[in-house]
Amino acid sequence: MKFESSKSMWAACLVLAVAILAAFPGVSQAAMSLNDTLVELGRSTGLYGLTLPGGLGTLIMIGVGIVLISPALGRGYEPLLLLPIGFGGLLSNIPLAGISEAGGFLNIIYLFGIETGLFPIIIFMGVGAMTDFGPMLANPRTALLGGAAQLGIFMALLGACLLSMFVPGIDFTIKDAASIGIIGGADGPTAIFLSSRLSPGRLGSSAVAAYSYMARVPIIQPPIMRFLTTKEERKISMKQLRNVSKMEKICFPVIVLLLCALLLPSAAPLMGALMFGNLCKECGVVNRLSDTMQNALINIVTIMLGLSVGSKLAAEKFLTVQTLGILALGLFAFCVGTGGGVLLAKLMNKFLKEPINPLIGAAGVSAVPMAARVANKVGMEENPANFLLMHAMGPNVAGVIGSAVAAGVLLALCR
Repeated sequence: MKFESSKSMWAACLVLAVAILAAFPGVSQAAMSLNDTLVELGRSTGLYGLTLPGGLGTLIMIGVGIVLISPALGRGYEPLLLLPIGFGGLLSNIPLAGISEAGGFLNIIYLFGIETGLFPIIIFMGVGAMTDFGPMLANPRTALLGGAAQLGIFMALLGACLLSMFVPGIDFTIKDAASIGIIGGADGPTAIFLSSRLSPGRLGSSAVAAYSYMARVPIIQPPIMRFLTTKEERKISMKQLRNVSKMEKICFPVIVLLLCALLLPSAAPLMGALMFGNLCKECGVVNRLSDTMQNALINIVTIMLGLSVGSKLAAEKFLTVQTLGILALGLFAFCVGTGGGVLLAKLMNKFLKEPINPLIGAAGVSAVPMAARVANKVGMEENPANFLLMHAMGPNVAGVIGSAVAAGVLLALCR
């Protein structure tokens, strides 16, 4: 009986509420307005955005952003760039936020620094101010190893063209292929600079591939180095490098810039910034400028560069068959570049009176100084007294120049 009484009471309340709403139109209109407001509020949430078309892709890209951040935090792999790139990817995939769309702050940063090519050039100034070309000048032969390591760039370019011809769903233009190939130089700013010029739509994938493989140099390179060399070759000791005079170090950036201006003007933006930073470091009369380039300036631009690159990790652009092709070709280019430097060193030893350790050829990729450290580590596994670090820095810094030259060649041919 109590249940029936309660049921009747609720029914009476419902009838009374309907009667009040019917008698007072203002109350009814307010209730409807409140309902509409709640509906609109619900449609403005990220949860609702995930139910729209493409919501699954957005969730996947949020996972990709977390995957990029994890090795940076957990293992220290390229944290200065993988962390902002991964976080930028998270920001750009927040449903309905519009952070990477027209008017969003990531889009504004991208237009200012990436589309204009400004950020990579400023990064190169900082790299130049932090680079010592002394090991390369002390043993100029090692510069050839830095050039040989750029072989991966052009092999990946050919690979991209072949994939477009034979793999359904992949349609890379020659500009796309050039942007993919530059990943093999293991030089993130160069990859970003060239992609922004030739293939902006591939920028996110190319940058992620370049920095991801750079971060995994200690994992990717050693098996290739051991496979291509014998135990005896890995034990080769090298003489101590000669001292390089200050005058040589000051003249070098000026001479390189003049040669670039005469032979390959398309590489002048990157090469000029690199050599300007290096000249400020070596001349010793503008220490404040050199210090700013090495610290405050490059740090600020690195933050902006990473976030704006991450803004291009939108699901509709990243989750494609072409992205898988880019990642595969980037790994292929990196492996070929590593092998190219090692094999040229082996070839050079057939003609040199004083042999060089082929392991330093792997440092010809532009991952400074990580690739040089890996070469030193693998050498010390066979001979603990064999210190190759300074010898490996020669091809390592030559690789920075080589990747900039390769970018200039591709820019001149594919523009």
